Amino acid sequence: METVPNSVVNLNMIDSTFKVDKLTYEIFSILENNFLFGCTDNSKNSLSNFTPKDFNLEKQSAGKVRVLCIDGAGATDGILAAKSLVHLELCLRIKSGNPNAHIADYFDAVAGSGAGGILAALLFTRGKDGLSMFTAEEALKFLIDNRRKIFRPSNSILRRVLRLSASKAEKLFRKTFGECTLKDTLKPVLIPCYDLITRAPFVFSRADALEMDGYDFKMRDVCAATSADPAFVGPTELRSLDGRTKIVAVDGGITMNNPTAAAITHVLNNKHEFPFCNDVSDILVLSLGNGESHFNAVNSPSAVVRIVGEGASDMVDQAISMAFAECKMNNYVRIQSNGIMAKTQKVKSNKTMRDLLSVSEEMLAQKSVESVLFKGKKVVENTNMEKLELFGGELIKEQERRKTNILPTVVLKNVSPSPRTSSATTLSTLSSSS
Repeated sequence: METVPNSVVNLNMIDSTFKVDKLTYEIFSILENNFLFGCTDNSKNSLSNFTPKDFNLEKQSAGKVRVLCIDGAGATDGILAAKSLVHLELCLRIKSGNPNAHIADYFDAVAGSGAGGILAALLFTRGKDGLSMFTAEEALKFLIDNRRKIFRPSNSILRRVLRLSASKAEKLFRKTFGECTLKDTLKPVLIPCYDLITRAPFVFSRADALEMDGYDFKMRDVCAATSADPAFVGPTELRSLDGRTKIVAVDGGITMNNPTAAAITHVLNNKHEFPFCNDVSDILVLSLGNGESHFNAVNSPSAVVRIVGEGASDMVDQAISMAFAECKMNNYVRIQSNGIMAKTQKVKSNKTMRDLLSVSEEMLAQKSVESVLFKGKKVVENTNMEKLELFGGELIKEQERRKTNILPTVVLKNVSPSPRTSSATTLSTLSSSS
């Protein structure tokens, strides 16, 4: 792909290596608010009330970037994460007093793999009214109504040969998303798959899609790619909007079942959209699991894929917990089933939708588990549901703080004249073109 020289300088796009004098920048921000945008409330922004020591609270002034991460299918085919989001959205509506609050209103970035990628697409793609296409309740219903079209249909040889389930899923995604592309998402979105051409992960990214059509894909293709179970429907071939980038994709859960690390990497390295996010203390992360599968025996390729994916999810959780260290209690929340409880471990492979809903409700009511450095996991007093409610309160606090904040926590990118590989997509952005 050709590189276009960067000919336009945007003041909002502050390079990570460019050091701005803090006091000068603060004064400029105050002047900008007072004179360029007509702010007349001098009691808050008057230079006479400003002292250099006020800027010592830079992190609090810049705020925290709010990131949502959703695992692949897990034992519940995405239902646990969907039910978690329904509960969180209800909490946000009650605590904010806004009955029309959407999940996308309270997060600055989202990453989802497999079933999580479909949920991310449903909740963060812009609808006709300019709001998110689906509420959390509607997204849960979507998974319930279409589970057999998307995830592991009957084990019939005929179905596998004719790929009937794949065509049903593709028709479903086409009907749902139409011609929407990654550019039509409300916030930065990351949805991984595994590219068989390059033999490497490929992350669909809104940030890169806004740079050039070679990184922009239709949302219906993105959902088909991240959920293409290699054991049942095989790989799916897709091309970018301009036709130049070709991918032969299978399930994102193979290499990135828990996309939290990719999401954090993206936010910390994307200085264009998150100019003041410098380390994990500047991020609020909600990571949603989908239950741990119960394997009596490893007797199918699909079972192997699930074991690998869920094992990788736990490793990512452990690593993220280590990275957040002292700020973990407030900044990183992981919702996952409590595998210590035997009842939870008995989620069978032939479960019905009623079973999945019942089990997911039990998982939310369980006491939560947290990773402990070099000590595995521990059970904590709060239930998963209580942790969601507490995290919802933090999201609302951050939302309210931004109403009076001077520094921009997020500067969403809309257009750009030059290509850029700014994020986690650098693992495999140069897929084969033909």
